[in-house]
Amino acid sequence: MDKTDTQVLVTGASGFLGGHIVAQLLEEGYRVCGSLRSLSKADHVRQTMKTAGVDDQALTFVELDLMKDANWSVAMTGVDYLIHAASPFITYIPKDPENEVIKPAVNGTRRALEAALASGVKHIVLTSSMASVCYGHGKEGKVKSYGPEDWSNPDAPDMVPYFRSKTLAERTAWQLMQAAGREQDLSVVNPGLILGPMLDEDPGTSGAVIQKMMKGGFPGSPKISFNCVDVRDAARLHVLALQQEEAKGQRILAAGNPVLMADVAKLLAELFPAYAKALPTRTVPALLVSLMSMFDAQTRSVRDRIGEWHHLDASLAKSMLGRDLIPLREMTEAMGNSLIANKLV
Repeated sequence: MDKTDTQVLVTGASGFLGGHIVAQLLEEGYRVCGSLRSLSKADHVRQTMKTAGVDDQALTFVELDLMKDANWSVAMTGVDYLIHAASPFITYIPKDPENEVIKPAVNGTRRALEAALASGVKHIVLTSSMASVCYGHGKEGKVKSYGPEDWSNPDAPDMVPYFRSKTLAERTAWQLMQAAGREQDLSVVNPGLILGPMLDEDPGTSGAVIQKMMKGGFPGSPKISFNCVDVRDAARLHVLALQQEEAKGQRILAAGNPVLMADVAKLLAELFPAYAKALPTRTVPALLVSLMSMFDAQTRSVRDRIGEWHHLDASLAKSMLGRDLIPLREMTEAMGNSLIANKLV
């Protein structure tokens, strides 16, 4: 493959993960077109490429909106590969989940993939999430191992809108590819909580959890767990999915072993002792969380996650990378250093 003659369209190019994907593609010599909701962000994205230390001469931009039909067909002209990384991710409880979260995710995925299929794009990589893999299975699903064949139940009563949106969007992608007889031309990356170095002042919605912890935004840690992945690994898997046969038609689970929120706080306190007092190193009793959830919808969504301990089969991700995933300590330290350098904590 002559990468200099290969055009990759990356949606969500201004995001935390999207920026790293663009940087890695440019570093490998691909021509990249990044989609933005507004072209006014183009200069900012170019600056992030400088931060990443890559030449941005092969980078262009197109304006695309997940909720609008305009420009999708035009954007696919001359495109060899699509990486669809754009999707809404909110940290609040939406008043209108269908229109604020679910429709943008599902319809955005539909628009992107239908345009790509119509234009003959060779391969598509979709950013999904572990949210589409291991949720909505009741108490028996809380402590369990999950693999690429497992799916979240979007109709479960405890499914928060974001989890439901990712599940339905990914299902839509597979259905579209199956209907076109091109399932092997889709690869899906399912990352966990994405941490690691920032290319600008945006930590992403996953990194915002670490930011809030370091700023003293949590009085304590409920007994919930995270499965984390470094943004550099997550981005690398998107690039490798364009190149490696073993990724064709596959779901690529990308996250490490579960870790308690309190243990992440303790790790941050060890790495950044100046922030130790602000960090929620103490565990909040489940009973207290349950009582608080009676009055607060955000706490209610946390209550439903208490006791979860998910192990994900990341064997394909490790095989593609040719190594283990970047360790939790390394990605957490990189994220903390970035937050401090950008004066965000």
